[in-house]
Amino acid sequence: MATTHSPITEAAVLDALARVEDPEIGKPITELGMVDQVTVNESGDVAATILLTIAGCPMRETIERNVRAVLEELPGVGKVDITLGSMTDEQRRALSEKLRGEQTGPVIPFADPDTRTRVFAVASGKGGVGKSSMTVNLATAMAAQGLTVGIVDADIYGHSIPGLMGSADKGPTLVDDMIMPPITHNVRHISIGQFVEGNAPIVWRGPMLTRAIQQFLADVYWGDLDVLFMDLPPGTGDVAITVAQLVPNAELIIVTTPQAAAAEVAERAGTIAQQTNQRIAGVIENMAGLAMPDGTTMHVFGEGGGQRVADRLTALTDSDVPLLGSIPLDPTLREHGDDGTPVVIAQPESPAAQAVEAIVGKLKVRRNSLAGKSLGVTPS
Repeated sequence: MATTHSPITEAAVLDALARVEDPEIGKPITELGMVDQVTVNESGDVAATILLTIAGCPMRETIERNVRAVLEELPGVGKVDITLGSMTDEQRRALSEKLRGEQTGPVIPFADPDTRTRVFAVASGKGGVGKSSMTVNLATAMAAQGLTVGIVDADIYGHSIPGLMGSADKGPTLVDDMIMPPITHNVRHISIGQFVEGNAPIVWRGPMLTRAIQQFLADVYWGDLDVLFMDLPPGTGDVAITVAQLVPNAELIIVTTPQAAAAEVAERAGTIAQQTNQRIAGVIENMAGLAMPDGTTMHVFGEGGGQRVADRLTALTDSDVPLLGSIPLDPTLREHGDDGTPVVIAQPESPAAQAVEAIVGKLKVRRNSLAGKSLGVTPS
């Protein structure tokens, strides 16, 4: 017996469109006012007009493809016709206000003591220790585990996050006065490198650096993040102080190499926590050792620097500063950083990726977590 389908209704079409999210905002297009018109005729043909946030929306093809896919899945659907338009200035302003909620202006949501977002400021005493590589690998590993993650490239002079994330050709989208950050590997990220031409240098003094960090935190639409990573510049200068003032609940992750000289400098980066009253989440030792074909390990940069930094910071801050892990000197980490696909995604079985995953497991559990603790109650 032939199967018959009930006539398609506009309500059914809207239900289907509610499954389509704007990739930059992460919310259904039906909630964002992007569905302008929907018509269904007696033959089951569906016509939908979708309003993009801007005329040159970089996600144009993705949105059209996803809309077509959900509509063509409707039982009994005939021809699907999709028209893409763009929002008016008034509609964009309304969307911006909707996303901000009841805020009267830009605010830094992560500065709220009650924020659910955990902020990690990744710091180092000197450059070249792999701080940015650690940032992108930790972030993408967490995102792969289902967390909502963002990265602020706070290293204004030495910005490298777009290249490491494979998004050097992607720029943010402006909706009214709100910036929509690119999303790559399911991680939202913002960098001054997305606003300059080519490899142009940034020649700014301290106040400009502070303003840039403020805008990255307040003017960018981050959504409801579980974790935000901030890739700080090396040392204890203006940006480190600014981050401590703007996001006082940010926890420091100190990155060093095993080399004694690097560890000594990394210690200075960690002791800024004494002056800013920030918590140190722990120390990561990068480039710990190179596995040789005969099964031995060559310690190119020495041994024990990470543990020395952790021990020293524990003593100086009078708090437990753990060594979160040691990342081996693994060529795959550098190779996949160069091609814009972090090693935890490109080669999750590699030694470096496995070491990063182990660190993520520690960072995901707060020290004051109730996990594994007795609550002192018994069933009646």
